[in-house]
Amino acid sequence: MTRPLFKGVLPALVTPFRDGAFDATAFADLVERQIEAGVDGVVPVGTTGEAMTLTAAEQARVVELCVEVVAGRAPVIAGCGGNDTARVIEMAKHAKTVGADGALIVTPFYNRPNQEGLYQHYAAINAAVQIPVVLYNVPGRTGVDMSNDTVARLAKLPNIMGIKDATADLGRASLMRLEVPDDFALITGDDPTFVGYMAHGGHGVISVTSNVAPEAMVAMYRACAAGDFLGALHWQDRLIRLHKALFLDASPAPTKYALAKLGLCAEELRLPMTSCSDAVKPKIDEALREAGVI
Repeated sequence: MTRPLFKGVLPALVTPFRDGAFDATAFADLVERQIEAGVDGVVPVGTTGEAMTLTAAEQARVVELCVEVVAGRAPVIAGCGGNDTARVIEMAKHAKTVGADGALIVTPFYNRPNQEGLYQHYAAINAAVQIPVVLYNVPGRTGVDMSNDTVARLAKLPNIMGIKDATADLGRASLMRLEVPDDFALITGDDPTFVGYMAHGGHGVISVTSNVAPEAMVAMYRACAAGDFLGALHWQDRLIRLHKALFLDASPAPTKYALAKLGLCAEELRLPMTSCSDAVKPKIDEALREAGVI
C-alpha cells in the first residue's frame, strides 16, 4: 500500500501580532516549539492563522519565515485559500518558490460555486502549479460543501494529494476512503473527532489544539497509528475539554488566549476578530489544567 505524502499531526498555526504588526519572533518560537514536540508538519496562514486579515506581503512573509525556521525538518503546507482562482494560483506559485512542500486550498467562499465550479477551480490550480495540493472542505465557514464524488474526481489529478475534511462527518470519511487512491491523504480538521477519524481510516489531523498541547497531540496520533485505540482514548479523555474550549468563542481567540497564558505570544487579534470573552476564560483555564498544559 502506498503511503500518503502528508500524515500525522499538522498544527494549524496561529499568526501572532504585537501592536498591530506580525510578530516574527514569537512566530518563529511557536514553530520551533511544534517541531521540537515532534509534529509531522506545519500549516501557516490558514483559518487559525487569520489569513483573511493578512496583507499579501504579510502572508508571503509568514510562509517564508515558516519554511526558514522548519529548515526541512517537516513538511510545510502553506495556506493558499481564496475565492479568486487566479489569486490562489499566485499564492501557490509563491509557496512553491519559497520552498513550501504543499498548499492547503479551501473551497471558494462567498462565491459558493457548484460542484463543477469546484472541480474546475482546483483543476486550474493543478495545471498551473507543480505543488502538492491539499483540498480543504469546511462548509460551516465557506457556505459550500465539496461532495465525495468531486473529491474522488479531483484525486485523479497528479497534484491533488489529499483533503482536510472539517465536516466532522465520520461516515463521510469511510465512504471517501473507498473512492480515492491509497496515497490520497485523508486529514481531519476537527480535533474532537480525530480519534474516530483515524479509526475510519484517516491519516492525520490539521490541528488547532496542537498550538497549545503539541506533545499530547503527537502521542495521541502515534497511539492511533499503532492501532492502540485504547491508549489513544487516554489522550482523548485528557484533551477533549481543551478541544472544545478552544472553540467556546470565535476561533482563534481562545487559542491566542491560551498561548498568552503560557507566555508564548500576545493575545492580540485583528478586527473583525476580538479577544475571547471573560466568561469563557475560566473554562479555557480549566481545560488547560486537565490537559496538563498548566
